[in-house]
Amino acid sequence: MTQQSTEPTTTTAEDAGDGSRQPAGRSWLDRYFHISDRGSSIAREMRGGITTFMAMCYILLLNPVILGSVQDIHKNTLAHAGLVTATALGAAICTLLMGFIGKVPLALAAGLNVSAALTTQVVPNMTWPQAMGMCVMYGVVICLLVVTGLREMVMNAIPLALKHAITMGIGMFVALIGLVKAGFVGKGIGTPVTLGATGNLSGWPVLFFCLTLLLIFMLQARKVPGAILIGIVVGSVFSIAATKLGGLTAKDWGGTPPALNGSAVSMPDFGLFGHVQFGGWGSIGALSVGMIVFTLVLAGFFDAMATIIGVGTEAKLADDKGRMPGLSKALFVDGAGGAIGGLTGSSGQTVFIESASGVGEGARTGLSSVVTGLLFAACLFFTPVTQLVPAQVAAAALVVIGSMMMSVAGHVDWSDRATSIPVFLTVALMPFTYQITTGVGAGVIAYTAIKAAQGKWREIGAFMWVLTGIFLVYFSLHPIEQWLGVK
Repeated sequence: MTQQSTEPTTTTAEDAGDGSRQPAGRSWLDRYFHISDRGSSIAREMRGGITTFMAMCYILLLNPVILGSVQDIHKNTLAHAGLVTATALGAAICTLLMGFIGKVPLALAAGLNVSAALTTQVVPNMTWPQAMGMCVMYGVVICLLVVTGLREMVMNAIPLALKHAITMGIGMFVALIGLVKAGFVGKGIGTPVTLGATGNLSGWPVLFFCLTLLLIFMLQARKVPGAILIGIVVGSVFSIAATKLGGLTAKDWGGTPPALNGSAVSMPDFGLFGHVQFGGWGSIGALSVGMIVFTLVLAGFFDAMATIIGVGTEAKLADDKGRMPGLSKALFVDGAGGAIGGLTGSSGQTVFIESASGVGEGARTGLSSVVTGLLFAACLFFTPVTQLVPAQVAAAALVVIGSMMMSVAGHVDWSDRATSIPVFLTVALMPFTYQITTGVGAGVIAYTAIKAAQGKWREIGAFMWVLTGIFLVYFSLHPIEQWLGVK
């Protein structure tokens, strides 16, 4: 049967609940975000929004480090204070838009894959304003794909088994991010990875990660509401106490220790806002510009697509075919995040996998995203407060969420090789290559190839053939660039 690409007609983004009659006397907040319809409560949404923020506030520290360490073609660098403000501003605007317009529990911030691409492929060949112009361009392209319906049709064309695989793969990827961030897994000597940094666990931060992780698991096993948030708060408190009483330093924590240095209030620096330039790319050529935009679009398109599918499934917002109602609005906000990130000077914004931590706390609506967005907005003035949550403690939430997202494995027919092989490749390659897009691409190509080998051409669907072609180009991008003479 040909894959259907239409959205379910029985639900919309505005009534994505269980279809029951709406109770009278509900608050405007409940009616606007459909909190009761989705089986949630204001308290759960607040808790989920706070948890998501605590799980991803590290971006306020990490993104300025990534972008601020690279000189552009004229040897200019971006000021650290301006980058912190830009990162907080971009995350606040995009996450609030996702909450009020998309009405789903997805938070956005500067995508580390986009930031990495800017620093390695873009900035060495142009100025920073031109690089931010690239972000605006790829964001506009994705928005056009949403407006034309192509992006949603692509998402709906993916078979349900692959959507389950994407959820599981992201779960494994999230767990690996958490383990690496905590220092529980490190780069080995003679082996790709190893336990800790030297083959064994050492240091207080790893210990607090382990204790926080065990505490959350125990609370979840006893079905305690707010288990993840409680675990993060308790782990942070003990980390702060150990730092003060035990004399732990920044070196012990591998960065900034959990402490409030100086005032909790800091004034924002909007010096990077609006520094965007289009054109002036004569030194690298129009073909190179096109390849750069293509790379950014591909990463932003499929990373966000996979994350939305995974988190949406975990939040039980998807129907029995893995399709989410009102998907177009969420996709448009995500696409606009690329342009907004360029305008704020923080690089393209994208949906964060850490949104799953809030979903794990019960978040089901856009109110959770509004809470997360407001906390990012507050960080424009209270950035030092975010340093009270150690990255190692927040990493425990990612491992917990990874374990929760693996629950859909029971929906996969592992005895059918035509299904299990693409699912396996998708799940395995996301964490093993540290790239979501790679896992999605491998699964799509394998699915199409196996179905074609079985003679089941009609089951593949037109959009899956198109996706297969796109990913074949993606995996062959380096030799194609060499053949075309692109830098």
